[in-house]
Amino acid sequence: MRVVLADLKGPEGFVSKDTVVGGYGSRSKSFTAVTSVLSQIKWRFQVALSVQMAELAAIAAASGHEVVYTRDEFVEGDVAVVLSSLVDYRHETAWADAMRARGIRTGFVGLAASKLPHLFAGHADFVISGEPEEAFMRLIRGEQLAGLCASREVADLDSLPFPRWDLLPAASRLPRRTVPLAGRPLGGGFPLLASRSCPEFCTYCPIRILATYRARSVGSIADELEQLCDRYPRPHVIFRDPLFSQDRDRCLALSDEILSRGLRLTFECETRLDRLDEQLIDRLHAAGLRTICFGVESHSPATLRKVARRPIPPRHQSAIVDHCHRTGIVTAAQYVLGFLQDDWSSIAATIASAVALGSTFAQFKLLTPYPGTPLWKQLEHRVYERDWHKFDGFTPTFTHPNLSADELQFLLGAAYARFYMRPSWLGTYLRVPGNRARDYLRALDDRVSARQARSEIALMSRAVEC
Repeated sequence: MRVVLADLKGPEGFVSKDTVVGGYGSRSKSFTAVTSVLSQIKWRFQVALSVQMAELAAIAAASGHEVVYTRDEFVEGDVAVVLSSLVDYRHETAWADAMRARGIRTGFVGLAASKLPHLFAGHADFVISGEPEEAFMRLIRGEQLAGLCASREVADLDSLPFPRWDLLPAASRLPRRTVPLAGRPLGGGFPLLASRSCPEFCTYCPIRILATYRARSVGSIADELEQLCDRYPRPHVIFRDPLFSQDRDRCLALSDEILSRGLRLTFECETRLDRLDEQLIDRLHAAGLRTICFGVESHSPATLRKVARRPIPPRHQSAIVDHCHRTGIVTAAQYVLGFLQDDWSSIAATIASAVALGSTFAQFKLLTPYPGTPLWKQLEHRVYERDWHKFDGFTPTFTHPNLSADELQFLLGAAYARFYMRPSWLGTYLRVPGNRARDYLRALDDRVSARQARSEIALMSRAVEC
C-alpha cells in the first residue's frame, strides 16, 4: 500500500503544528515592526518537522508499506493521512477535498481533528480521534477506517518505533547554520518526545487534554539519540516535552547515558524553572544542552493561581537564568498577556519583569481559550471569534473584562518592542564583554525606553480616536 503523509505548509506566515499549542498549532503574525522581523526570520529559515508524521512513517514502513511525504504537492497513493491544526484547517480541508476528488481515501489525525471533528468530517473519509498510532496500525493492516475512529493511547511508549526522518525529505533540508553566538541551528532541529501529555493542570493549556501523562525509559531515549547521531552529523535535538525535567534523576541518568555512549549532539528542552538547579543544569550542559524554554506567564502569583499554575519565586527564576547565561545556555521565556485579572498596570508589570529577568529571548502571546481546556468551559460565553484561524495566540478572541481588543493588541506589540528594542538586549545576545560596555548599553536603555513611551502614547491615542 502507498501511504501519503501530509504535513501541509501554511500559505500565510510560518505555521507550526504537531506539538505546538498541544497540536492546535500557531502562526507567526506580523503586526508591528519587531514582530515582522521575527516572523520573517521564521518564514525564511525555519523548517517545522512533525514528529507525529515521522512516527507514522516508521509504523507504515515497518509493515512493508511505501511512504510518501508531502508538504503541499498532490501525490498519488492508496490512502492519505493529513496532520490537522486549528490555525490552518481551511487549507488542510481544501487539500483533502482535492485528494478525494482524485479517488484517494483521505483522513485526518491530530488534536484539532480529535477535539473539533466537525471541521474535518465533511472533507474526509475518516477522522482519527486521540493519539493516532493504534488506529493507524489498524489502517495499515487493511482495516478500512470510516467516520470518526477512536484511537486508544499507547501505554508503553517504548514499544513504538523511532521516527523515520529519512522518509521525510524536509529533514534533509534542515539548515546547519547557527544563530550567531546563540548555539542552536537557525532552522530548528529534530523534535523528540521523551514523554507525552503533561503532569501539570494549567487550565489554559491544551497539551494535556488528549491523553494521560506517560514517559519513556532512559534507554529508549538514548537509543533514539544514538540512531540520530549515526544518521546525521552532530544533530540538534528539540525535546518537545512540556516538562522535560519533571524527574530529576531521570534527567541525570539520561545525561550520563549520552556521555557514556559518546554521543555528539546538542539539544534544547522546555521545562519549569523550579524543576532545575545548578547541578542539574551543569550535567545537562555537559551532555549537550544549549537552550532552555520555560513559561513565566505572568508577574502576578495570584493571577497564576487562578489558572491553576503554580507560581515560582522570582529569586529562583533569576538565579537559574543567570546560571544558564554563565554556563552558555540560551534561555527563552514565555509570557501570556490578557488573563482575566489583567489590566494596563498588571501587563506593564509583566513586561517590566520580563525585561528584568533578562532571558536571551522572550515570547509574548495573548490568552486564548482553546476548545477542550477548562478555560474554554469558563470563557466560552465570552468568545466572540469563530474564525478558528485567528486562534493563533496573537489575536484577541474573547471579550476581556478590563481591556478592549485594540488595547490587548497594542500591549502585545509594546511587549515585543520593550523587550527587543533595548540596546542591553543586543549586548546580552551578542555577549558583549566588559562591565563598562554593558553599563553603557543599560544607560542607553533609558533613552530608548523614553522614546518608545512617546511612540506608544501617540499610537494608542490614534487608536482611541478611531
